[in-house]
Amino acid sequence: MKKVFLMRHAKSSWKEANIPDHDRPVKKKGEKDVKEMAKMLRHKKHLPDYILCSSAERAKQTAIIFKKASSCEGEIEYSDKLYMAEVPDLIAALKDAPKKTKTVMVIGHNPGLEALLQTLTGKVETLPTSSIAYISLPIEKWSELNSEVEGKLKKLWRPKDL
Repeated sequence: MKKVFLMRHAKSSWKEANIPDHDRPVKKKGEKDVKEMAKMLRHKKHLPDYILCSSAERAKQTAIIFKKASSCEGEIEYSDKLYMAEVPDLIAALKDAPKKTKTVMVIGHNPGLEALLQTLTGKVETLPTSSIAYISLPIEKWSELNSEVEGKLKKLWRPKDL
């Protein structure tokens, strides 16, 4: 059994209109939300072994804030392929997770994360910024993951619910 946490990046700043989308930073409200979500997961002992993260600035900042606030020891891997990724890209990234890894967190963007959640669980849910979906997968190896695998949505946490 493998576990995946899908986390949408923190709320980003639109303060400077001339900054490219890829380079937009996290705003203070987003930082606060990530810290709360990280502490909640730490308290529940649900920390990932490995974090796959989009190369977008707001996603990278989300991963760093999460790791520090949760005391997570998992390695972070940044990937350009996860910036605005679609379901096949996300599944391919998960399939390449280190073999010993039991729990992976993917930090990325919508609509790709919501589509992956639906593909893996059959559930249609919204993932506002900093939300985390916890999915259990009936596979022994990450290489077994594909769009036909029927996972279970165990829990969905949104910052406004904390």
